[in-house]
Amino acid sequence: MGIMVFSMIVLLTLLVTALAIFVFLARWPGQTAAARNHPYADAVTVAGWVGLLAGGVLWPLALVWAYLTPPAEPLSGDGQ
Repeated sequence: MGIMVFSMIVLLTLLVTALAIFVFLARWPGQTAAARNHPYADAVTVAGWVGLLAGGVLWPLALVWAYLTPPAEPLSGDGQ
């Protein structure tokens, strides 16, 4: 009986830890973008969650997007 209680405690600890890591990774791009005053911080937040929920394939793009800062003013087409 004692080993079953111990194994359940270990299993619950692992599940809580996995959930905490998942939430941390999903929030990371959004928090980074907000801290850097990114103009699309909300979109980066959504991209972080969706990217991780979709298997993590697009999540690195959301993280890179959070660190990229768009130009302050649009580039003009006349070369000046």
